[in-house]
Amino acid sequence: MSNNPPQNYANHARFVPLFHFVTFGILAINLIVRIVQFFGTLTHFPPGGPWWLWTHSILNVAVAAALVLLAWYARTFALTVQNRIIRLEERLRLAQLLPEDLRGRIGELTVGQLVGLRFASDGEVADLVRRILGGELKTNDQVKRAIQSWREDHVRA
Repeated sequence: MSNNPPQNYANHARFVPLFHFVTFGILAINLIVRIVQFFGTLTHFPPGGPWWLWTHSILNVAVAAALVLLAWYARTFALTVQNRIIRLEERLRLAQLLPEDLRGRIGELTVGQLVGLRFASDGEVADLVRRILGGELKTNDQVKRAIQSWREDHVRA
């Protein structure tokens, strides 16, 4: 049994403070400082000044921006892989749980809808899929808000 509180819509999002706040915060502050330093270089050494100072300042801004992009894309790539795995897991799960009339329509569900369905209990999946295919629930968020019996998922990136 997990020491985590019961999971629901209000607390299901996962935040890793050292990554989401500290790492991104430091990288964002570094980028801002480098940009400010660049403009400081402009005021102290106008165009035509020492080329190495300009090059150094431009490189500092470029490296700071690259670090922010690196952190952003590392997270984005991980989420993309996670969503692909969820899509596969949910399609397999739905193939086992859905009645025959809905099984053939699994391919009509979007990745976002499948991601939302991963939190639905086995007993309510068929009803939620009917609501999705009927056009009532369109987004990941709408699907998650419609879940009555939450299926916890603590193993996430």
